[in-house]
Amino acid sequence: MTVLFFSRLFYPHIGGVEKHVFEISKLLVKKGHLVTVLTEQYKNQLNSEDEIEGIKIIRINNGKDNWFKKFRVWKDIWEHRDLIKKADIIHAHDVFFWYLPFRFLYPSKKIFTTFHGYEGNKSRLMHKIAEKLSNGNICVGDFLKKWYGTKPDYITYGAVSRIQNSEFRIQNYNSKYKILFLGRLEEETGIMEYLKALLMLKNKGTKFELTILGDGSLRKKAEDFSKVNKINAEFKGFVGKVENYLFEADFVFTSRYLGILEALAYKKFVFAHYNNSIKKDYLEMASFAKYISISKNSEELSDQIEYLLKNDQKRNQMVNQGFGWVKNQTWENLTNLYINLWKKE
Repeated sequence: MTVLFFSRLFYPHIGGVEKHVFEISKLLVKKGHLVTVLTEQYKNQLNSEDEIEGIKIIRINNGKDNWFKKFRVWKDIWEHRDLIKKADIIHAHDVFFWYLPFRFLYPSKKIFTTFHGYEGNKSRLMHKIAEKLSNGNICVGDFLKKWYGTKPDYITYGAVSRIQNSEFRIQNYNSKYKILFLGRLEEETGIMEYLKALLMLKNKGTKFELTILGDGSLRKKAEDFSKVNKINAEFKGFVGKVENYLFEADFVFTSRYLGILEALAYKKFVFAHYNNSIKKDYLEMASFAKYISISKNSEELSDQIEYLLKNDQKRNQMVNQGFGWVKNQTWENLTNLYINLWKKE
């Protein structure tokens, strides 16, 4: 089977969608399928055509984000239309609009879509167009049914590469905790709320060291806040592999599906933050919601952290249940889900 993926960004760019497409592609190649990923060029030094672990990569240079960008995308895809002609399966990861005009030029081609998680400005209309014109779809998150009116063929929350089958470890209350933050440093990921919660705990005598894996527009603000308030925080920026950091952490701050699943796979308790109604449902409607702590502001976060650090039995029960759930969320199972979708009549 010849598969053509459309993805706005792809490896080596770091991100949840990028990892999702990369891991699925690798397994498809191992199963004997031919996989091509058509994606945007985000660094000039990257080759326009490349191959990584058997995956053929075509990078197109679409220029600046503006109203004319879609026409540049369509022009570039037209120049690579042989990829469409040769593909048995075409699958768009969020960017269905890239394929929109070609849906009518090649009406017999099978086209599928994956809707990836939370994006506050995502168009409900574009969701419906993509759904109606696709032969099937996968939703990353159950909340998409409510907020975007999508009727999924399958729902997933992503997958993990490694299950750390070890005893849950956390230090005794009032000792020094190792905390890990995973995510972009933006308002929606709650970096400032996490820092404010830690300041409250610090003022109560809780000792900790915080490692922050991620970058974004709030980095300087977060660094300045940590410095002024003497919060023991180390900013690492984006990190390709987080396994060693997860292994060493006592618990994890993250509010994105991939980070949550990776933390659960390492038996780490997760504290997740939301700042609007969509993100609230993104977290609370997820299958893993009962295994993590979900809070709307720094006060709730501080209270939840303090409560769960003091209540070993409750915390350990949630961690072990979360670990039991995440063991089935493998890339192999998710790849088979894609194959089943493509067999859909």
